[in-house]
Amino acid sequence: MTKYCLLLGCLLCTCVRAQSLLPDSCKLALGTNLAGLADYGTELPFVDLMRNSREWYTKSVGDPASPFNSGYAASLTLRPDGYPTHVPQTIVGVAFPQQVATIWGKTDGWPLGEYTILWEGEGELSFFGTYENLQLTGAHRASFDLVNRIDGVVEIRIVRSEAADPIRNIRLLLPGAEDSYLEQPFNPQWLEKIAPFQTVRFMDWGATNGWGTKDGEVGDGTLTDWAGRSQPEYYTWTHSKGVPYEMMVRLLNEQDKDGWVCVPHTASAEYVREMARFFRDNLEPERHLYVEYSNEIWNWIFPQTHWANRYGCELPGRPWPEGTTTFIQQMLDIWTEEFAGVPERTSRVVGVQAGWLDVAQRVVFNVDTASFDYVSPTYYFGFTEDAEARLDALGNAATAADVARLARASLPNSFTYIADVKTEVADRVGKPLAFYEGGQHLTPNPFGVEPTYAQALIDVQRDTAMYNLYNEWFDLIRTLHTGDEPLALMNFSFVAPRSARYGSWGLLETMDQDTTLIPAPKYRAVLENMAGSCAAVTSSRHPSRQFSALKLFPNPTLGRLLLVGSEEPVALRVFNLAGQQVWGADRHLPTSEVDLTGLPAGSYFLLATGQASGMVWRGKVVVVQR
Repeated sequence: MTKYCLLLGCLLCTCVRAQSLLPDSCKLALGTNLAGLADYGTELPFVDLMRNSREWYTKSVGDPASPFNSGYAASLTLRPDGYPTHVPQTIVGVAFPQQVATIWGKTDGWPLGEYTILWEGEGELSFFGTYENLQLTGAHRASFDLVNRIDGVVEIRIVRSEAADPIRNIRLLLPGAEDSYLEQPFNPQWLEKIAPFQTVRFMDWGATNGWGTKDGEVGDGTLTDWAGRSQPEYYTWTHSKGVPYEMMVRLLNEQDKDGWVCVPHTASAEYVREMARFFRDNLEPERHLYVEYSNEIWNWIFPQTHWANRYGCELPGRPWPEGTTTFIQQMLDIWTEEFAGVPERTSRVVGVQAGWLDVAQRVVFNVDTASFDYVSPTYYFGFTEDAEARLDALGNAATAADVARLARASLPNSFTYIADVKTEVADRVGKPLAFYEGGQHLTPNPFGVEPTYAQALIDVQRDTAMYNLYNEWFDLIRTLHTGDEPLALMNFSFVAPRSARYGSWGLLETMDQDTTLIPAPKYRAVLENMAGSCAAVTSSRHPSRQFSALKLFPNPTLGRLLLVGSEEPVALRVFNLAGQQVWGADRHLPTSEVDLTGLPAGSYFLLATGQASGMVWRGKVVVVQR
């Protein structure tokens, strides 16, 4: 008995030391942006991969010199769901009939196993790819085995489609999904990885950058009404209007998450109002929603910036960027009107450029302060020009340690920009900060070139130095926190491959990344910094749908502990630092006792959900060596 008391006393001392750090750790409410859908992407949120297939391209029938893509997709006649009315199609002025194809140009993130292809309608499909064992197993079913996913490709071609009953509703299903894809459209592995995040931002999911445009065009100023939004029935969601709002709402409701949506830049007033009503009426009342006009309408690489400048500044004869605030204000006013009875369900944000204080001020100071709740910059850290030049001089002799050293030396410069936004913009209008995206922005100058130090820039993404950089950066960001509400930060982005030219944005490289073999230091740092016994604190504008009194005891633990403070039975899930669920009790827990003795020593994250109320709680527990 004495021995147990002494051990418990030791654990309690450790707990007290850990608790002393919590006033800082609980000030960060970390969510994440979701990656946009792409046929080459490694973030696979849906079990039906047709949702991230490439848009149709064409093949010339009978042309011995036909290229991979004959280029006539824009001339096809299509059904409302995007499928061809018939195939082959004859294009006026084109010598050869056209067949239709789609492709997945990279399978690096695909799980191994048997894939199923289903379709409806009469006609003929052909298949090409780096798979094995293709089998036609029915009139409208085929399957193949993926045994090596690296540098893989899969193509489906519609060779023939009968006009009376055209081929449609093609589904390419992940292994094991054939019997459940209708009831569970989301990839279970993806759901597991995003489970620790309370808030997800849909900027890329909604194809916000250049929404509704082709090839970066600005357009003629025509606005889009609600009927022109992305539709759930459309064959792919990689098009310029992104994932339908129906799927965003379904994800938030089913997974008990809050969201961050971006209103398209060419949305008409009617579109904006109907969008607000759709989320108000279909999102569970307990779910909270951040809302923002477009994305970075000061960033000249995006079509929406050129559009806002032309129709908000040049044609009306107003200065830039002041003229662009017309569109921001209209959106904020409409959402405010539609949520007038339940203002606590939304947070209205005004996005600002962190690196150009004057522009940030001229935007925010020209928006009615009563119409928004947060000033929203980024929280990126990157190289100074001098640091990038030093790396460039090192060339291929540069190492990950060199990248980390010069990135660390650049942190104060990056932080100064953000601190100025707080003191010179947010504080002057009396608004808190909420960061729409951020993380490491270690990219070459100019962006998009292959740097001389490319390998070092790739290597640092898996290096422990990156974990340390993230922790140091988060400690700096914490100093901007004021008040009782946590500081909201949306990571950018969730799953994406490494690239020296275009940035290594993902916390993970693939969803099934084995972090014991391939380190994910950014993911680990983000998970650790979002954890803590007060991580469930939410904004006063948020509905209180979280347990406020739940506690773990003892923590650290030898494996057995109590979850106390719940007024109802809870379901509990436990995740390791790789984001993998390692323990769970989805049924009603008969008592508050939790047995983690089967887990190795280390830190773990917990997610508790009330069985009756649906309230959630997030925490962290340390299992010590027995």
